[in-house]
Amino acid sequence: MTTPVLSIRNYTLDYLTAGGPVRVLQDIALDIAPGEVLGLVGESGSGKSSLAWAIMRHLPKNAREVSGDIRLGDTDLRALPGRDLTRVRGRRIGMVFQDPSTSLNPTLPVGRQITETLVITRGLSQAEAWTEALALLGHVELRNPEALMKRYPHEISGGEKQRILIATAFGCRPELIVFDEPTTALDVITGARILELFTRLRAETGVAALYISHDLALVSRVADRVAVMKHGKLVEEAPADRIFRAPQHPETQILVDAVPRPERRLVHDQPGERVLLAAQDISVRYARRRLFRPAPPPATQAVGFNVRAGEILGVVGESGSGKSSIARALTGLADFSGSIRFDGRPIAAGRAMDRQYRRAVQIVFQHPDSSLNPRQKVGEILARPLRLFGGNVSDVGRLLEQVRLPASFADRWPHQLSGGQKQRVAIARAFAAKPSLVICDEITAPLDVSVQASIIELLLTLRAETGTAYLFITHDLNLIRQIAHRIAVMRGGELVDLLPIDAIDAEHVHPYTRDLIAASPTPVG
Repeated sequence: MTTPVLSIRNYTLDYLTAGGPVRVLQDIALDIAPGEVLGLVGESGSGKSSLAWAIMRHLPKNAREVSGDIRLGDTDLRALPGRDLTRVRGRRIGMVFQDPSTSLNPTLPVGRQITETLVITRGLSQAEAWTEALALLGHVELRNPEALMKRYPHEISGGEKQRILIATAFGCRPELIVFDEPTTALDVITGARILELFTRLRAETGVAALYISHDLALVSRVADRVAVMKHGKLVEEAPADRIFRAPQHPETQILVDAVPRPERRLVHDQPGERVLLAAQDISVRYARRRLFRPAPPPATQAVGFNVRAGEILGVVGESGSGKSSIARALTGLADFSGSIRFDGRPIAAGRAMDRQYRRAVQIVFQHPDSSLNPRQKVGEILARPLRLFGGNVSDVGRLLEQVRLPASFADRWPHQLSGGQKQRVAIARAFAAKPSLVICDEITAPLDVSVQASIIELLLTLRAETGTAYLFITHDLNLIRQIAHRIAVMRGGELVDLLPIDAIDAEHVHPYTRDLIAASPTPVG
């Protein structure tokens, strides 16, 4: 039989904490054959990334390996000393991380970072490494590689950064590459292009891969086999197409059921005819003209739309399309030109927005870690909007229970909550004001698929109870097709489509809308 590229047997890992050892991986056993892609899925906290770090031999200091073997071909990785490990990483095992912004050194030009890696892993000279780097960047379809090599990471887009990291990983010619959520930080079109790139490079090189993600639909399209993790254990392993067709373990069934499917509508009512919010010619510009430099283009250009009472209006588009700029304009967080009317009443821009409007229009942000004050307990966070908008501070417990959290969570700090729990607190804070419109800005993007499903179920329940309308910004077209009444499609700061959700497949839609649909991963099987 062919020796597996990666073989893990009976691997168990603990993290040592002040409260004692915490088991994060239990009796893990899996193989990856030459040229095979194994998808590894599971909820946040299931142990996926801990397993990746164990394979890369980059565990934190409080990690304790209890038992088991990790082998790369015939090499026992656990037995290698640090000096020998440096000759394995990059050369024999590559890794592509979730957030490309944190994977590149912000103080060095891109070209220097690529060439240093090639010099170390392949023994090339500086001149040879530079020539090879140019070829690699061209091979991953990056335009003008020579200019790109001289830029710093902050001067290039997220998709370009991820292509650079993938090109570098493949350029080192390893036996195995570990991909840890490589498209999570990217919009749907950029993510689809990255997956196409991965598929092409894999076919060309025959490299084996461990592809880690919480997106089961995506994994089913790129992997040969899929392994499912739950609380540090492997609970199911099967060919990718069978995972969706016939999941066996209850955890796999939960993940499959939680995957957004456009044909499975979750909202069946129709909103009222009353226009709640009308925005006209909204243009947002973040930077002014500088001396001898032209003014940069606006983030949004004369965007106009309305939201009806009780409606869910979805706003989709790739990164940089202006989706979040619209949210910031409507909540006074960004200066804008144009006009807003709310319930027929003209609303002045920015700081002039009055208390009545600020109470009626609330926002929930993508990252609750950034929007919840880490120095305040949950009870204090929720009490503030109640004081601001005439509520009763004693309602904090009721707000928590309304978002399906125990009232006792009022005494917890944000860092003591999971990502889904933090987002529920952020939702509770928005509803404390009893708003008429809640803007949801990519609020499910950082969550795994089952937590995302529970947050969507909560939002729909709150809407049924309160009649609140949603402006739901997302790059997940499959999700928005489940819940929205209408969809607004943005590209390059412009609104290119605004149509009922049941008309999204019509022939007359904008070509970009068709591109979004084609790029959205759907389950295989």
